[in-house]
Amino acid sequence: MGVVEVLDPVQPARAGGWKVDVSRGERNGRVSSEWFNRPDDERYLSLDDLWAKVKGRSERSRSRVVQTADIRVEAARDNPERLHLMLPKAHEPVAPTHWAFAQLASIVGAPASYLRQLPAPLAGINLQYGLTNHRAEQVKTFETEDGRTELRAVTGPDYGRIHDHELVEAVQRIAGNGTGDTRWKVPGVLDWSTGVYNPDVEISRDTTTLYASDRDVFLFLVDDHNPIEAGRLPDGSPDLYFRGFYCWNSEVGAKTLGMASFYLRAVCQNRNLWGVEEFQEIRIRHSKYAASRFAHEAAPALTRFANSSPQGFVNGIKAARQQIVARSDEDRADFLRKRGFSKAESGKIIEKVLMEEGRPPESIFDFVQGITRLARDKTQQDARLDMEGRAKKLLDRVG
Repeated sequence: MGVVEVLDPVQPARAGGWKVDVSRGERNGRVSSEWFNRPDDERYLSLDDLWAKVKGRSERSRSRVVQTADIRVEAARDNPERLHLMLPKAHEPVAPTHWAFAQLASIVGAPASYLRQLPAPLAGINLQYGLTNHRAEQVKTFETEDGRTELRAVTGPDYGRIHDHELVEAVQRIAGNGTGDTRWKVPGVLDWSTGVYNPDVEISRDTTTLYASDRDVFLFLVDDHNPIEAGRLPDGSPDLYFRGFYCWNSEVGAKTLGMASFYLRAVCQNRNLWGVEEFQEIRIRHSKYAASRFAHEAAPALTRFANSSPQGFVNGIKAARQQIVARSDEDRADFLRKRGFSKAESGKIIEKVLMEEGRPPESIFDFVQGITRLARDKTQQDARLDMEGRAKKLLDRVG
């Protein structure tokens, strides 16, 4: 158990994948949410295509700091229902995107939803007044040429922009094209009828996990040709995991930059992650020194995870399985009560383990699995996340 076993990636060709137990670990719906909300024109089939899109957009963009009092707001001549902005030293007006308009309204302290309901000339008067009397005096604009000049972002002057293509390039350094040319690739699909996870699924608009919009990028990749055995299931078959990570960014300020790494057992057709363990996350706000933090913290962390051995993860699972903390019903109730679980919750946790393992919980690992299974039954997100957090905290204390 202490030795990592990486199975031969040729073996799944005979059976179409690996049998996995997704009742264990946590379910993570972040990728599924992205998948569900992305239209076809935000879905990409390779990292090269995604990079070309966001890199080209960046090359047509410029950022500058301007005095708010020097910005002029006017209704468009060809469409009186739309506003244009005339920026200092610009030769033509710029059209704010939906996102940039909301940022601009927020900066001057006006509700964007209210301004959008007003006739353009009246909304312009409100915005102009706010800009002229803006105390901070300066803003940083981000303009992109694409047939016409669009204003894609309006932020504070110290906004530390990390371009979307910089994140994609960091991923390309470890994942190539993300299509199987390296061990990191767009994930396969779990067959619910058989419990078999098949890593070899054609990458299409329906299956891809590489996304970009006018305001963000999101990427999810897995190493699912190289399963990791970290223990045995009750029937004696291997408990298999894969490594995975997702990352995101918004060069226009809609999101932080972030990366999450984890081990998982499967990805379903709706792109939910099943059997997640060891979830770790880094977030970087686009503050003044964000680019430096990305270069010295986030990008190296991604590379370390991609190239690291899973030995520590496997050893942690082994230690959790071996650390016996309860041998009687009284011990089990006492163990859970000391960790803040009610009598009803304790009974359900013990019942979950009894149903799945055929015996009551004894080890740290048993209790963690029971808690995460109970968390899935919670209908309120806050309650579910709280219980999942308590399970992770318990596992982190092993050793």
